[in-house]
This record gives sequence, structure tokens and C-alpha cells, in this order.
Amino acid sequence: MHELFIVMADPNFDAWERLALWSVLGIAVVGLFYAAYLAAEMLRHDTGTPEMRRISDAIRIGANAYLNRQFRALALLILVLSGVLYFTAGEQNIAIGRACAFLMGSIFSAAVGFIGMNMAVQGNVRVAAAARTSFAKSLQIAYRTGTITGMLTDGLGLLGGTLIFMVYGEKAYEVLLGFGFGGTLLALFMRVGGGIYTKAADVGADLVGKLEHSIPEDDPRNAATIADNVGDNVGDCAGMAADIFESYEVTIVSAMILGWASFGHKGVIFPLLVRAVGVISSIIGTYLVRTSEEARAAMKAIHHGFFVSAIVSVLGFCIIGFFYLRFPVGSTALPYWLSLGIPGLDMRPVWTTMVGILLAIAINYLTDYFTAPEKKPVQFVARATQTGHATTIINGLAVGYESSVWSILVIAAAIAASVFIYQGTNPTYVAYGVAMCGIGMLTLTGNNISMDVFGPVADNANGIGEMAKLDKKARQILADLDACGNTTKAITKGIAIGSAVIAAVSLFNAYITDIARLTGTTYEAIVPQLSISEPMVFIGLLIGGSIPLLFSSLTLRAVGRAAFLIVHEVRQQFKDPEIWKGTKTPDYARVVAICTTEAQRELIGPGLLAVLTPLIIGLMLGEAALGGFLAGIILVGQLLAVFMSNAGGAWDNAKKYIEDGHYGGKGSEAHKASITGDTVGDPLKDTSGPALNPLIKVMNLVAILILPIIVKEHTNPWLPWTATAVGLAVLAWVIARSKQESPGELLAQSDINRAEEVGAAKA
Repeated sequence: MHELFIVMADPNFDAWERLALWSVLGIAVVGLFYAAYLAAEMLRHDTGTPEMRRISDAIRIGANAYLNRQFRALALLILVLSGVLYFTAGEQNIAIGRACAFLMGSIFSAAVGFIGMNMAVQGNVRVAAAARTSFAKSLQIAYRTGTITGMLTDGLGLLGGTLIFMVYGEKAYEVLLGFGFGGTLLALFMRVGGGIYTKAADVGADLVGKLEHSIPEDDPRNAATIADNVGDNVGDCAGMAADIFESYEVTIVSAMILGWASFGHKGVIFPLLVRAVGVISSIIGTYLVRTSEEARAAMKAIHHGFFVSAIVSVLGFCIIGFFYLRFPVGSTALPYWLSLGIPGLDMRPVWTTMVGILLAIAINYLTDYFTAPEKKPVQFVARATQTGHATTIINGLAVGYESSVWSILVIAAAIAASVFIYQGTNPTYVAYGVAMCGIGMLTLTGNNISMDVFGPVADNANGIGEMAKLDKKARQILADLDACGNTTKAITKGIAIGSAVIAAVSLFNAYITDIARLTGTTYEAIVPQLSISEPMVFIGLLIGGSIPLLFSSLTLRAVGRAAFLIVHEVRQQFKDPEIWKGTKTPDYARVVAICTTEAQRELIGPGLLAVLTPLIIGLMLGEAALGGFLAGIILVGQLLAVFMSNAGGAWDNAKKYIEDGHYGGKGSEAHKASITGDTVGDPLKDTSGPALNPLIKVMNLVAILILPIIVKEHTNPWLPWTATAVGLAVLAWVIARSKQESPGELLAQSDINRAEEVGAAKA
């Protein structure tokens, strides 16, 4: 055992630290057992009527079919990249570990998405069934269904990072890069594929059903309704779970890399202990989410659980820091407020972790303000619907742009606070402070993902209730939960985007540390070389800033192509008079098949863009330009992601605000304008915006992984130029392919043209 777990035999670690690491491992397992307990509890609840079960089964089968096909498509790529990663590390032991860690990160990310999605599709019908008798029970089932995914993320993320550290000790950071890259790359594919699927179905269902035929969102006559509900699960459940899981991994990776470089083993163990406290606090906080039949305060109950978890976390890591972060007397000369006046005590990692908690709360508040129906920004958008579709779009854009400014100011303030706490010290310590801010921000990952998955579970339950024609009381309960879920989804998107920026900044510092290590210089010597006054750095900054725009163009085009096919298919099926009368069931499976095929078709381009562009910039322009490239991606990616997420959320909730009876309610001209806004916002908030999170982190991790190749003096000068030429050719193919119409789209267009010709001939 000691031969396997290097840390356990290392004399630099005392008995307390060894016990602490085993305890962290045990707490990770406890988190997984809690997820299993919640799953068993959820599965015991009533599944409702046969019709409700039939609808739920159709959603489950479609979601599983999509993910199974996606995982089969990605399996070969994952195996190939595992082999490639083997050659990115010099020492054989590290090379094997990095490749295995990449596989483990990929498998863990896939497991979080797949299991979490399956629990969501099992939970939605039970939420709908409970709504027939109880608001409180429906809320509890929906939230705890989301908590299953949250605890899987907490447990598996902590388990992987701790195991790798215990096995590899001071060399763990080299292996952890593989672990983080595995989770990040898979999250990118799941985010992109799931986002394309869900928004193609949603846009198609809304445009034909709600806008053209003025029927409810989940009317069973609409052939896209099942695909729409499937999309909620593969996009919001599986995609978001994998997204936050990789943020959880990446922040651990960066904190452990920088922690070892600054504080030694204490700098590595402390973030693991903070995360362990986060698992315990999430268990306590999520279990306390409940409301009464009289109050029916869903959002208040969820916020209560979040703040309880935050308080438990803060108390926990403050106590651990007070007793653990002790150094020899005289080793640090800190102001009173940083050391509590105790010689040898260094509370700076504690205070920067607390900054991360405050950042999460601030982003929580900001996102809620810009996307909640009862707040001024959403009502500003809703008022604009009275004057038409164009003003609805204009006001939504204004809200999205403004929200980006406030979000980046809050993130900048958090980074500034972390820097201030470490002022006057080595830059590596400052970088570690920023990394600990990220650790603090995602300490409440269990709560965050519970809130996120709660959204699609409530949405699906509402759809099942409408399609199964439940009574008015149950439908109102489900509608209220669905509205609450829209806000919680928007909040967690804000958290995910903010965490992506903090994680990317931490990885950027790790990138600088690696350049110093590979070139035999110091961190301080490398930093001036990355000044934007250097022409190559500035060129890299400009190119990096353009990549999020190109990536968004690729994903939006993909949604547009797939939605074209869905609109055409739904229109064709509505021509059947029996379907319109409700006496014949639409061909739901055909729409599901179209969404699945198109989503899989569109996965390759964005993935290649994410992996190849850092390699091309690094080989062509060098490591300094690649540093500027990463800075450009972080800045523009964050601004664009927040804009798209919050503009889409504002349009969505403006529509729901009108559907609640304002400005004419359902069927009014204002309602039609709000549907247009919601349809435009859908791919922004659920495809392109969220997919920028893993894009930012994938590119940072790729840059760190390929750094040895870039810095190394090549005996064959043609090798980097050949690789660059091949990469540019592949990217040219990706961009050209994104502008082509799919075979199905061409076929649908030919059908439309023939119909127009027949109509003209008859006239």
C-alpha cells in the first residue's frame, strides 16, 4: 500500500496529514453514497398514470439513445488522445499516469452526465405525479433529483484529485493535467452536442407550435415536444453537469500546481480539505431545501439551503486553516489581520477562499437580478413586447450587454482582493491566491448543480403534466416550479461562466510557471515577456479574442441548420388532419432522430477548433504569443458568454411573465413578440454561451500540455511548420463545412421548392 501511495510513505508528511488525506478520500465516498441514497429515495415515489409513464419513457429512451450514440462516437477519440498524452510527458511513470488520468477524467465526466441525466428523466414523472397532491413534495423531489448529480460531481471530482496526489506526491501536477483535460474535453463535446440538440428541438417546437399555430408549448399534437423534453436532459442535465464537473477538476488542478510551487505540500492539502468541507456542507444544505404547502416559496427554500451550505463551508475551512496553516515562527512576517496576531499562522489561503465564496454569492445575485421575472431588467424586456418583435430583441440585447459589464467587474474585484491579500509577495503566491478563490467559488458545487438540474426536471415535469392533461391545480404547481427552475438554471450558468474565468486565470498562471520551469528561469523573469507592449503577445491577444466569436458562429450555425429541419418536419406532420384533431399520435421518433443525427454531425468542428488553434499559435508565433492568445480568449469569452446567457434568460422569462397574464397574456401580439425573443435567445443561453466555458479551459489546458513541444529546440525545423500547415488546413475545412447545408436541409428545401411549384401551377 505504501509503495502505491507515495505520499503515505513520504517523511515530509506527518501522521495528521496522512489521516487528513484518508479522511478527504472517505468524504468523497460519503458524497457518492449520499447520491445513491437520494436516488433510491427518489425511485420509491409514485410514477403517476400510465399516460404519464408513457411520455416519460419516450423522453428517457430518446435521451439514452442520444448519449449512447455520442459516447460511441467519442470513444475512439478518447483512446487516441490517451495515446497522444502518453508522449507529452518525458518520464515513463508520469506518461502512463497522465494517459490513465485522462481516461479517468473522461470517464468520470461521462458518468456524471449520463447517470445524472438518467436520474433526471426518472425524477420528472415523479415530480409531475406528486404535483397532483403537494407543492412541497414536488419541490423536494425535483431538487433532490438534481442533488444526485451535484453529489456525483463533488464525490468523483474530489476522489480523482485526491487519489492522484496520494499516488504521485510532488509530481502529481503533471498527472493532474491529464485528469483535468479529460473532463474538460468531454464536457466541451457534451455541451456542444447537447446544446445543439436541445435548441434545435426547442426552436422548432416554438416557431411552428406556439408562433404559427398558437398552441401550448407541450401540446401533444406538436411532433417536436418529446425531442424538446429530451433536449432539456441532454443539454441542461448531462451537458451542464459535465461542464461544472470539469470546472471542479480544473480548479483543483491549478490550485494543486500553484500550491506546491508556493506553500509546498500544505498548499496542496489545504484545497483538498476545503473541497471536503464543501461536500459535507452541500449534504447539509441540500437536505434542508423544503417548503410548506402554505408558503410555496420554492426560490426562498433553495436560497436558504445555499446560504446554510455557505455558512458551514466558511466555518469549516476557517477552523481547518487556523489549526493547519502553521509555519515555523519567523517564517512569515504578516500584518495582524492576515495572521490573527499569531506568529507563524498564515490565514491568507483562508481569506482568498472566502473571497471565492463571496464571488459565488455576488454572481448568484447578479444573475438573478438580470433574469428573474419579478426584477426590473426582465420587465423592461417584457414591456418592449407591446411595440413589436424588433424592440423586444433590442431591449434583450441591452440587458445582456449590461449584465456582462457588472459580471466582469465583480470577477475583477474578486481577483483584485485575492491579489491584495498577497501583496508584496512572490507572484507565485499571488497566483495561488487566485486559484484558492476558484476553489472557494466551487466549494458549493453540490448546491449549484442541484439548482441547475432542478430546472430541466421541473420543465420536463411541466411538459408531462400538460401532455397528460393533469388537473388545473397540478398544472399551476408545475408551472410555478418551472418558472423557478428557469431562474435557477440562469444562476448556475452565471456561476459556471465565472468559475471558468477564475479557473482559466489560474491555469494561465500555471502556464507561466511551466514556461519558467522548462526554460530554467523564474516566474518573475517570464512575466515581462508577456507584456502586451510586445508585438507578438499583442498579435496573440487579438487572435485569441476572435476565437470565441468564431466558435459561437459555428455553434449558432449548427443550431440554425438543425432547427430548419425540425421546423420543416413539424409543419409537414401538422398537414395531417388527424394529428391536428388529436386523434392520431405524431411521429415523435422521427424528430428525435433528426435532432440526434444533426447534433452528432456538428460535434467535430468546434472540438477541432478548441484543440488545434493553441497548437497552431504556439508553433507559429511562440510561447509568448500563445500567452497573449490565452488572455484574449479569457476576456472575450467571458464577456460573450455572460451576454448570451443573460440576454437569453431575460427573453425567456419575459415570455413567461407575459404568459402569467401581463400585457395581454397568451395569444396576444405581445406574447408573439416574446416568443420571437425567446427563440432568438434559446441558442444563445443554452448552446453557444455555456459552451464557451469548456472552450476557455480546453484551450488553456492544451497550451500547458503542448508547452514542452513549443519551448523545445527542434532538430528538424520543418516539423513545427508541417504541423502548423496541417492544422490550418483542418481549420479551413471546419469553417467551410460550417457554411454548407446538411443533406437533410437540402432535401427539405427541395420539398419546399416542389410544394411552391405545385401551388403556383394550381394558381
